[in-house]
Amino acid sequence: MNIQQLEYIIAVDKLKSFTKAAEHCHVAQATLSAMIKKLEEELGAVIFDRKQNPILTTDIGLQILKEAHSILDHSRILKEKARQDKPEIEGHIKIGIIPTIANTLLPKIIQELLNSYPKLSFEILEINTNAILEQLKEENIDMGILSTPIEHSGMEEEILYYETLLVYGKTDTKKKYLLPDEIKDHKIWLLEEGHCLREQFINLCALKKKELTHKNLQFQANSFDTLLNMVDEFGGLTLIPELYYQSLSAERKSRISFFHKPFPVREVSILYYRPYAKKHLILAIATLIKKIVGKQLKANKYKNNELNIVEI
Repeated sequence: MNIQQLEYIIAVDKLKSFTKAAEHCHVAQATLSAMIKKLEEELGAVIFDRKQNPILTTDIGLQILKEAHSILDHSRILKEKARQDKPEIEGHIKIGIIPTIANTLLPKIIQELLNSYPKLSFEILEINTNAILEQLKEENIDMGILSTPIEHSGMEEEILYYETLLVYGKTDTKKKYLLPDEIKDHKIWLLEEGHCLREQFINLCALKKKELTHKNLQFQANSFDTLLNMVDEFGGLTLIPELYYQSLSAERKSRISFFHKPFPVREVSILYYRPYAKKHLILAIATLIKKIVGKQLKANKYKNNELNIVEI
């Protein structure tokens, strides 16, 4: 029995196909099948019912798979501990990041990450929160960058920064400071369902369904640019994060209003599923992001009791 055989049976169990598992593990199907057959003979147990389509894991196979996952987890821990004496940042890391953070954060950090860690290759996916959580559990990505707090049982969290939320508006009454209750008096433009910032806007201002409609128009955007264009054309208000505000023209910045204390902020964090695998890489990335972005955000100048972390 060896680690490679355990990786093969986990791949078959996950993908329900010897062909797909072989492609996933970058080996010939004949090699993968032979290795799994050898393991079954060694254990004296049939792990997969090959007559079923898709492949079905047997009852004893499920028990073996459970132990295989545990053994691989401990293998990763041993490798990580061995690397602790060699803290060089190298290898490959796959990152999932939600769109409303990606479009403002990535342009600020990508070049610095590449320059600071030349031996580390990055693979970045722009996906929603649910996809990040699912892919972390499936170990398809190493870390996720998303808005928190959220329920994430079994995962580690590293808070990166707090980002002030601002109101972009084109209304008859231009007020520099607003209370959340005043928002519902205006036409409101929101991101489409599935975006955390949409839920934060609704929760912050206690918005009801009737306040989210525009007569005979139902509209949900998937980008800040679209939201601002709609506000510019038809009036009303929308919510944007501080990093996006920094990219606006002077004319558009003049349409920004701020909330009174406590200032609403969104919490942005890294989540990773396995406590030890690639932890040194993840923490190195987190440290660099904090260094780059932290000094640019107003929330860092406020005391904790002056901030309102908006729930999702």
